[in-house]
Amino acid sequence: MADVARQARVSKMTVSRVVAGHSVAEETRARVLAVIKALGYVIDPGASALSTGRSGFVAALVPTINNSNFADTARGLTDALMPAGLQLLLGFTEYDDGREEELVRAMLTRRPEAVVLTGGHHARATVAMLSEAGLPVIETWEQPRKPLGVSVGFSNAQAAAEMVRYLHGRGYRRIAFLAGESGLDRRGEERERGYRKAIAALGLGEARVFHHGRPPISMQQGCEGVEGLLREFPDSDAVLCVSDLSAFGAIMACQRLGRPVPESLAVAGFGDFEVSRVCNPRITTIGVDGYALGQRAGEALLQALAARRTGQSWPARRHIALPFGVIRRESA
Repeated sequence: MADVARQARVSKMTVSRVVAGHSVAEETRARVLAVIKALGYVIDPGASALSTGRSGFVAALVPTINNSNFADTARGLTDALMPAGLQLLLGFTEYDDGREEELVRAMLTRRPEAVVLTGGHHARATVAMLSEAGLPVIETWEQPRKPLGVSVGFSNAQAAAEMVRYLHGRGYRRIAFLAGESGLDRRGEERERGYRKAIAALGLGEARVFHHGRPPISMQQGCEGVEGLLREFPDSDAVLCVSDLSAFGAIMACQRLGRPVPESLAVAGFGDFEVSRVCNPRITTIGVDGYALGQRAGEALLQALAARRTGQSWPARRHIALPFGVIRRESA
């Protein structure tokens, strides 16, 4: 900072004010910024956070980036936050509550201005840390009964039930569900719950559920999973997969097994990933706009931060519902 001040012919205090975004004459600000750029001076975010109370970043945790919906969510968040001078610090939980706890603990030491989580189920220690930190918390992709702050998402159970009703309306009666290993993917478990509830409500007999693969579910696991499902429930006429990646793998397996889709087995997915729109046949799926979800989460976060800075009240807990719907394509 002393080097910048000397070359810009100003005091270190003036450099500090420019860096912090405080009021400085425009000509002086331009001269200081030009010197900063010329010298390659990098602002110390830790020192800035201590002096201004703002770190300039938001911590966001997603399960994985092999799921395009989570990547879209991160992009929506970034686009909402960047105009406000906030950057995203991203962490990957791999669907593990313990790993999420470790990441939250590590990120809180870096003084984020807010925290964005995926899902509504967290370890007790994670909830305690966030409560003690007193930061705005946004939960995404679910509709938790008791959100930690603001939640932005939808009911995974209701979405899966809607797909079952759609398949039933198309004439399918022996509808199965292909899921990952239980106890790891809470959203997947909610989808299974919605499937089971719809099967019972429609009077379609016993649920046909097959678990295979550790989340995040891959195309290969979908391929292996549908083979196991068809061994256990060989007369199934439709299968709802926990995600579009799983559904794509199931369709590839059906082609090898000589079971044309949808003539021999209808296949439905969840998420409207890019692969669902380009494979053959294209995948019938549940559509949710991950980018819009990220934007809505970012907007809610900015509102919470503004209220916090001005001392205004902000709803401690509320839910922002996002629409979802069946996207009808050739696979079902």
